[in-house]
Amino acid sequence: MIDRALRFLDYRTSAVGHSAFGGFGGVMRYSLPAAYESLLGVKETERAIKEIKDFFQLSLATELNLTRVTAPLFVLSGLGINDDLNGIERPVSFPVKAMDGARAEIVHSLAKWKRLALAEYGFKRGFGLYTDMNAIRADEDLDPIHSLYVDQWDWERVIGAADRNLDFLKLVVRKIYSSFKRLEFRMHDLYPALPLELPEEITFVHAEDAQARYPALSPKERENALAEEYGAFFLIGIGWDLADGKPHDGRAADYDDWSTPTGAGRRGLNGDIIVWNSILSQAFEVSSMGIRVDKAALELQLAKKGQEARKELYFHKRLLQGNLPLCIGGGIGQSRLCMYILRKAHIGEIQVGLWPEEMRTECKKAGINLL
Repeated sequence: MIDRALRFLDYRTSAVGHSAFGGFGGVMRYSLPAAYESLLGVKETERAIKEIKDFFQLSLATELNLTRVTAPLFVLSGLGINDDLNGIERPVSFPVKAMDGARAEIVHSLAKWKRLALAEYGFKRGFGLYTDMNAIRADEDLDPIHSLYVDQWDWERVIGAADRNLDFLKLVVRKIYSSFKRLEFRMHDLYPALPLELPEEITFVHAEDAQARYPALSPKERENALAEEYGAFFLIGIGWDLADGKPHDGRAADYDDWSTPTGAGRRGLNGDIIVWNSILSQAFEVSSMGIRVDKAALELQLAKKGQEARKELYFHKRLLQGNLPLCIGGGIGQSRLCMYILRKAHIGEIQVGLWPEEMRTECKKAGINLL
């Protein structure tokens, strides 16, 4: 691996108990560019963000045959509709006075809600929905690419049983990537200072092959190496144990299918779109997506996670009873995509958020204007 310490200012904080940067004790690290200057001013940035959001959602909807729908900010607890993401995140919850104190949860994402909506709205195979998803992830560690507030385009599309394979997954990934390419050129045309960096084609790499190629590296280090080499790649199969006995990353059991065999000892019909961020010199995830679980995959994944009790929840019952359509879906980070296209060093240059005072101070020293 390239010694990136020569190109970065590396900031470290340590604390007893709660860290000022959102962790519990120990050490938290994050890096900022040693020499950084925003390519656009604050007002130009705000105008560019609007252009990105308006242009990209139309492009995505056209590529995937998606209709925009409204979406919830919160859902009732205990129905199994909210998403656990890595399987461990705690939702922000509150009692609803008008419903006899029933608890509601701020969404983490909308993967399961969207599947319910596909059935409710009667979408047919080849068509689907997208929405503006806004979430609060209170357990997120704060750094230049993570914030407490998450905004993304959540999308979901009905598929058939014959579409539940890697070829179809790759087809959809390429469609999304073409929208990224189109957006990058659009913004370069409007703001010539913004460079064109995305490669012509996206590369596909299975997590098993990444682990075999870089056995001594951590999962994030593997992503860095692959992103630097390819510029943009789709990492397939996130959730099932690899040859070293550990998954590349955690995934909840009840939305992405990360267990279905795909040949040559490989499993999983999901993955992440990852690009090389030349400002931060690191891998940069812009989308997580996948073909969703069918009945067999849900039962297998719940068993593997020791979560079979979830079969009694509303969402899971409907899926196991065959009342929900087969589908593919994912989320595309709005602030993340804006950050990448506008070559920003910190997500706080895109969205207004809460940041530790120490981080604000260090960012100011580095020429980074947090909103």
